[in-house]
Amino acid sequence: MRKILVTLLFLLFGTSAFADCNIKSGSINILANDFPALRTFVETSKQCKGSADFKVTHSSEHNKIAVPALTANPSEFSARIAANSSIVPLMNQDLIRPLDDLVKKYGKGIQDSQLITIDGKVMAVAFMANTQHLYYREDVLKDLGIAVPKTYEEVVAASEKIRASGKMQYPYAAAYKAGWNLAEEFVNMFIGHGGEFFKAGGAQPNINNAKGVATLNMLKKLSELSNPDYLTHDSEAIKVEWESGNVALMTLWASRSGTLLDDEGDPNITKATKLTGPATVGGGNIPAATLWWDGFTLAKNRSDADAEATFRALAHAASNKKMVADAADQAVWLVEGFVPGPKSIGVIEAVKMGAKPYPMLPQMGLMHGALGSEIVEFLQGKESAEQALKDVEAAYISKAKEQGFL
Repeated sequence: MRKILVTLLFLLFGTSAFADCNIKSGSINILANDFPALRTFVETSKQCKGSADFKVTHSSEHNKIAVPALTANPSEFSARIAANSSIVPLMNQDLIRPLDDLVKKYGKGIQDSQLITIDGKVMAVAFMANTQHLYYREDVLKDLGIAVPKTYEEVVAASEKIRASGKMQYPYAAAYKAGWNLAEEFVNMFIGHGGEFFKAGGAQPNINNAKGVATLNMLKKLSELSNPDYLTHDSEAIKVEWESGNVALMTLWASRSGTLLDDEGDPNITKATKLTGPATVGGGNIPAATLWWDGFTLAKNRSDADAEATFRALAHAASNKKMVADAADQAVWLVEGFVPGPKSIGVIEAVKMGAKPYPMLPQMGLMHGALGSEIVEFLQGKESAEQALKDVEAAYISKAKEQGFL
């Protein structure tokens, strides 16, 4: 199992200088998720493209695209904006290159705390931190005399009271879209219950137990307080629900806060939208949430010239003080000079509460995939929690044997 070193610092100190932008050749083609902070980051890197060709693909389907695109030789993309989980399949299949030489040559503005080091090699450069946390409608809670929830049990009770009042029929929302999003909700809730995904010292699954059942039961309670179409709702869909005034309590990524608190949409809803830390669950004292970093990686199956041009452009953004000052409300930037503001509350609170990073284990992607497909029938009332977890473990074991983890 790889030894992984990840350090997320939110108040960063030290001197910084922009990366060298005198790029004379090469081709830059970037794959990234699609939300405002990543668009800002990529646009900032474009300022440094010099004479290089520059293309970018922003897609919510980035996780499906990445491995096939980087497996091609030459790779379709020269860079993949990755995170805790999405770097793992790239590492497993040897699709990204070490960055040590490029960091040494062109990374003078990048701090050591931004370097994601795996097996002693720099494999990514982090530029922002993220987590999921609670959003609430201050006006609705005050009107009904409801305290801001700190646990998911309190979220359920508050949602039931809001529904009973007649104010909202479906007062809670989370990104429960079947697949990756739903699996992430399980991961968060299972960690909040103190669960461990694998038995000590190996890759044997460890979710078909009381903590797994408790996790599913809480997800079911929350789903029953959500829009009936919750299995189709990703982060963008529940943001729309919130801005439409249909929701009073929501679990959403911190990186979405900027668009919820901007000047667009109903000003009354915007004014009443408040952020707080992630909830705990089941009497636990750590959040039912995971800490994430977003950073850039470089494709192995591209020329050295493309890798160099791409690194230099992305390093320009990853050390850019002006970017983090101008876009301070879009993310918790891991770039020197970032000053956390009100929209960073969720991440800062998660760190203070001792939130755990998403598990960067080689086999975790297989577990995540099995969860996303196999717990749907439980939420639909078609099978028991125990059967759903048995199905998850069976699906995981089959894939883990195929790939040599078991």
